[in-house]
Amino acid sequence: MCGERHGKGLAGRGQVWVKEVSESEPRWRCDWVIDLDIKGFFDNLDHKLLLRAVKKHTDEKWILMYIERWLKAPIEDQEGQRRERRKGTPQGGVISPLLANIFLHHVFDKWMEKEFPAVEFERYADDIIVHCKSQTQAEYVLKRIEERMKRCGLGTHPEKTRIVYFQDSNRKAEYRETEFTFLGYTYRARPVKSLRGRGFKSFQPEVSKKALKKMVREVRKMRLHLRTGISIEEIGEIVNPKIRGWICYYGRFTRARLKYFLYNLNIRLLKWVRHKYKKYRYRIEAAKRWLKSVYNSNPRLFAHWSFGVKP
Repeated sequence: MCGERHGKGLAGRGQVWVKEVSESEPRWRCDWVIDLDIKGFFDNLDHKLLLRAVKKHTDEKWILMYIERWLKAPIEDQEGQRRERRKGTPQGGVISPLLANIFLHHVFDKWMEKEFPAVEFERYADDIIVHCKSQTQAEYVLKRIEERMKRCGLGTHPEKTRIVYFQDSNRKAEYRETEFTFLGYTYRARPVKSLRGRGFKSFQPEVSKKALKKMVREVRKMRLHLRTGISIEEIGEIVNPKIRGWICYYGRFTRARLKYFLYNLNIRLLKWVRHKYKKYRYRIEAAKRWLKSVYNSNPRLFAHWSFGVKP
């Protein structure tokens, strides 16, 4: 993540810049990171500064006019009362992510390139990680960022903005913050083994608890065990799109927590079998054998089976 390039360019929902690291190159060249959280970002965007940023990308007057009208359109609450909007952009609005990204591209990305050309960072929309080589550097850079945000009508969240130390087997100093979450991954020291089988701790990413809870809620909403009117092949068609997406995103790094979640999905499938077929209602081992027979005949029926989480 300690990438070679900075946050250049624009994308509709933000862009993460990460250097592709070779196997021989250290993954973490920096010992410290600033986990930056902008307080009420979408609610506090300054309209004048935002329009000034948009003008750097278009001189079409009609585009600027409609963006300004959209920004200043009054808000109507549930009771039908309207109130004027003097700042901010509606979170969840059609072009809010694009406008927010344009704003931060000039307020943060370009400013960082000018003020701290040697400091590396990743940014996705308003989620920002800044890499530093020392605690002193991290504290100074954070102070300057907070000053910059204040000048642009924004502020950092006092509780969620943190300086984090990459503590592991090679970096043994004590510090109060030793983990952070970015884009659904939690980064912290985790036990691993070397090629020679030696155990040690390495700073590694894994699916975050918050992301995992969201995945569990998604599966619960499917209420698979109650869908006894359809076949197991149809169950696969329902769950596979989400499962594939989760595996493709969260299955690239440490997989223990993800595999535990997928193992519990097999338990839900077993529950479906026991609801579907009365002869397996009270015969758990027989239901397990039935599910294993389905796997043996079609091991690719479910995406997590192909991933190695067998029934």
